[in-house]
Amino acid sequence: MAKKTKKETPLMKQYNAIKAKYPDALLLFRVGDFYETFGSDAVKTAGILDITLTKRGAGSESEIELAGFPHHSINTYLPKLVKAGERVAICDQLEDPKQTKTIVKRGVTELITPGVSLNDEVLKSKSNNFLCAVHFGKTHIGISFLDISTGEFLTSQGNEEYIDKLLQNFNPSEILVSKQKRNLFKSAFGDDYHVFHLEDWVYQTDYTNETLLKHFNTKTLKGFGVENLEEGIIASGSVLHYLGETQHNKLEHITSISRIAEDDYVWMDRFTMRNLELYNSTNNNAITLLHIIDKTISPMGGRLLKRWLALPLKDAEKVKQRHEVVDFLTKEQDTHQKTRQHIKHIGDLERLISKVATAKVSPREVIQLKNSLEAIVPIKALASQSSNDALKIIGDKIQSCDVLREKIKQTLNEEAPVNVLKGHTIAEGFSAELDELRGLSTSGKNYLDAMLERECERTGITSLKIASNNVFGYYIEVRNTHKDKVPEEWIRKQTLVSAERYITEELKEYEAKILGAEERILAIEQKLFADLVSWMSQYIKPVQQNAFLIGQLDCLCGFAQLATDNNYVYPVLDDTFDLEIVEGRHPVIEKQLPIGEPYIANDVFLDRSSQQIIMITGPNMSGKSAILRQTALIVLLAQIGSFVPAKSARIGIVDKIFTRVGASDNISMGESTFMVEMNETASILNNMSERSLVLLDEIGRGTSTYDGISIAWAISEYLHEHPAKAKTLFATHYHELNEMTETFPRIKNFNVSVKELKDNVLFLRKLVEGGSEHSFGIHVAKMAGMPQQVLHRANTILKKLEKSHSSEELTDKVKTLSDDLQLSFFNLDDPLLENIKEEIINTDIDTLTPVEALMKLNEIKRMLIKPSKTVKS
Repeated sequence: MAKKTKKETPLMKQYNAIKAKYPDALLLFRVGDFYETFGSDAVKTAGILDITLTKRGAGSESEIELAGFPHHSINTYLPKLVKAGERVAICDQLEDPKQTKTIVKRGVTELITPGVSLNDEVLKSKSNNFLCAVHFGKTHIGISFLDISTGEFLTSQGNEEYIDKLLQNFNPSEILVSKQKRNLFKSAFGDDYHVFHLEDWVYQTDYTNETLLKHFNTKTLKGFGVENLEEGIIASGSVLHYLGETQHNKLEHITSISRIAEDDYVWMDRFTMRNLELYNSTNNNAITLLHIIDKTISPMGGRLLKRWLALPLKDAEKVKQRHEVVDFLTKEQDTHQKTRQHIKHIGDLERLISKVATAKVSPREVIQLKNSLEAIVPIKALASQSSNDALKIIGDKIQSCDVLREKIKQTLNEEAPVNVLKGHTIAEGFSAELDELRGLSTSGKNYLDAMLERECERTGITSLKIASNNVFGYYIEVRNTHKDKVPEEWIRKQTLVSAERYITEELKEYEAKILGAEERILAIEQKLFADLVSWMSQYIKPVQQNAFLIGQLDCLCGFAQLATDNNYVYPVLDDTFDLEIVEGRHPVIEKQLPIGEPYIANDVFLDRSSQQIIMITGPNMSGKSAILRQTALIVLLAQIGSFVPAKSARIGIVDKIFTRVGASDNISMGESTFMVEMNETASILNNMSERSLVLLDEIGRGTSTYDGISIAWAISEYLHEHPAKAKTLFATHYHELNEMTETFPRIKNFNVSVKELKDNVLFLRKLVEGGSEHSFGIHVAKMAGMPQQVLHRANTILKKLEKSHSSEELTDKVKTLSDDLQLSFFNLDDPLLENIKEEIINTDIDTLTPVEALMKLNEIKRMLIKPSKTVKS
């Protein structure tokens, strides 16, 4: 028996036709005063919004799930849908229902996605909302970031590691990838991102290049400095294509595209950014560096600070300019505090002017824009009149936009409403016609009072009453006792129990004039406001420039506040290869200490000639990791233009910061702790430069003790002998590594001092010269509350081990471990070992890095421990 097809009403036929064009979006379908969703959309919407799910045509052949909300509540519900990762198509009524006898014409007016939103409820004021596109080219991967809410448009290209770093830095809300490359993207960058797949044809050189040229109305992209980024251009063009597809066609605020120049910024891979907890942390409730240093008070400043933190500068002159402004502001507290006070009154200039460009700005927001520009005027004066050159330049570049401010002031009512339809948007005195109509509307009561008085006198009826209702408008009411006095020209309209209601020609004329006036007032206000918004679009670039300059100033004022509040010092940046920190502190940890407890500051000195590698030994919990991290954070803060938490700091410009600290989240993807550790370390050893800062924490702990010591030794040796001579801090609990100083002159031993008490140990957290002799692991176990029986047994075993393995024996074992393993291959007559022997003989040892050799050794060892079933049989 054939399945019965659902009967389709005209409304549902229209809905299904529109829904077919947007199959992957929730369709908000305007029906009267409601936005409705149907079918599977309704089920999903009801779940996300926690609203009632009902049925349309319940029990009939056309029955379908239904969920909806009042149209005026869109700003409440829409953000919840977008934040849930949904794409939302808004389908509006395109004509007045009263003007048609057939079904109302409808169409999608906007498609909102996680990466494309101008709604304040969806956006975070201090974070960008980036839409990103990734294009896999033959040799490079292209990437582009666009924030439609601010107009920022950035592009770059590079290898997989570089693109991965940018994705971590910019944290896009949505990523566009070719359907053909969906699996390639997932394998390269994981599946934590919200990804939307575009048709493959979009990612074509000619099409995307043409799209960009058409948007910027230029014949070449040379002026933007991106003309050689072929893959970057393809990614950027696909972003603009997507905006067109999502009905975002008013994009005048996207005035330029900038290149993210890899060579301008300090390199940090994603492991380093995660390890240093710059603005995200894997630990719940953890305080990040951004939490501590963000003293900005404007949305533009907050967003810019994140960018500075993600992309520290390598150009010493540019960094010094920032430092000089911070130094000036810390000394000139009056200028500093006045500037901050004025910044408090500045709204989100970037997003306000973007709303002007997209014609989505409200009258109240235009007033906010005007007020923000007025708050900039005294800032311009303060900066221009200062004695600091960099501040003067900012002051000179700020535009006061006098004509724009005056035009808004003349046009709009200072108390302008949120919506132009609410009326009283346009200021009095701006339009003579509008003032006349308003006068007519407001003087109506006086006119009616005069008419009533005149008619009472003429008819002799003292109890006359003029009123109105929705059925037939204005009328004159006469009690039955006086109806014989009613003039002949009055027309009776309604009979009540005790009265009669009449209309007159004069009343009808007045009514037409009043109703016409109100409609005309609204039409004129809408037109005048639309004209103002259109005229304002010529100020997009000046306002965007002001927004950027205020963001800069806000960041620098924030650095000055940070330095003043926390006793940070002016770091000296130079062209040497030295790193000298006196009494450095960890900026995050020092803020989390109990009140009254001082932070134990530490000195660090590294160079390429005498003290290239510091080997830090000491027990767990003693503070080794904190010293490593604080060194990196002090360098990082210095190179974004901030003062640093130390007594003094002299830093030879660093171009790369590498860290290998703690376990990795790759472990959850099926890789062993050791394999992850080796992969990350190999990446460091293959990419370091002479200006790199390398921080290694407990390398080798993911395998057995002897293996671990061997690996840590080999890595240290490689770092020492490598021509780059990268400055390195190596924290380890393998105190056997102390012996390396005897052979390698630029490796120095330090330890985090510990005070031994009778039955306990006190961590002093002070870095002192010399190696540590024991690990104090059992003491730490005791502090953690380990049962006495376990502690006693551990001590017994430790004494036995110490007796059976002298330091010399252990070191000899470390040095001969790989030889022993290799010899054993040749003494055994086994098919598996024969294969391994062949593999070793055919390996070109001269081209292997130490870490690659160790990884191969570890692989072979695993094969030996878990031989295949075939070999066993």
